[in-house]
Amino acid sequence: MAIAKAERLMNLALCLLGTRRPLSKRELRESIEAYLEAGSDDSFSRMFERDKDDLRELGLVIETVENLDGETGYLARRDSNRLPPITLDAEEAAALGLAAKVWQQARLAGAASGALQKLRAAGLPEDVDPYEAHGALEPRIPVHEAAFEPLMLACRDRRPVVFDYRKATAARPEPRHVEPWALECWRGHWYLAGWDRDRSAERVFRLSRITGKVRSRSGQFTAAVPDVVTVRETVASWAGETADRSALIRLRSGAGYPLRAKATAVRELGDGWDELEIPYGHGLDAWLVEFGPDVVVLEPAELRADVVDRLQAVAKG
Repeated sequence: MAIAKAERLMNLALCLLGTRRPLSKRELRESIEAYLEAGSDDSFSRMFERDKDDLRELGLVIETVENLDGETGYLARRDSNRLPPITLDAEEAAALGLAAKVWQQARLAGAASGALQKLRAAGLPEDVDPYEAHGALEPRIPVHEAAFEPLMLACRDRRPVVFDYRKATAARPEPRHVEPWALECWRGHWYLAGWDRDRSAERVFRLSRITGKVRSRSGQFTAAVPDVVTVRETVASWAGETADRSALIRLRSGAGYPLRAKATAVRELGDGWDELEIPYGHGLDAWLVEFGPDVVVLEPAELRADVVDRLQAVAKG
């Protein structure tokens, strides 16, 4: 079955690349044996549409042209399907290999491998092994959330989505209607930035708090999509990377090394506790909760109250 489909796709690609004029579905059916063996016009039509989509997914640029008689034809122009010469120096090739290596333990591993194969065909040096196991750098992007793949596709296709989301201070999840912009990874956690239709405002959602399935919705985006830099700044702010104040906390000795790395001042209190002054921005309360009983917020009072609310919500389940 796989061999037959591969042969059929190859024959279709050769027909579309070899013609100087658009070929109709009828002409393509008469030229490809597998299409002649289709049981009915409907089965042929479904087969052809799937094959055409598969070829486009593989990167073949197929044009749809309507002639003077109103008949639709298809062709793949050679100049539109020819890569220019690609020359990569050692550093550029290593960077591409490193980028592909990031996804080897994620759902995008197949796409990364396919991209490298295309680059090798286009001139990627053969002596560059992006999967070499003894490299000095071993980047990994953890993708454990089931919501990642459907949200990634929704961001790519600009499709609104609906999902149930549980805020850290809420006992139960609530449905959210979102126009997804981009996915960003901060501090090992994935975040979705997008437009919340119910609140008519931009919002950032942590993927680990999405429950159930992500459902796609039809229709167009209603809000303008900002550029990538703006989205990253938004995620950084919501994830607590942008700080405009300071907070004072008590931290158990020997614990909370990420907090110690952020601290602007550290003082030993004795009895197994230290006092830290750390930058305070949006999202710090959610981060502090992750350290559980090893952290006690001293000031400001609003941060202490936010942390207590989150802990109480976790205790309620």
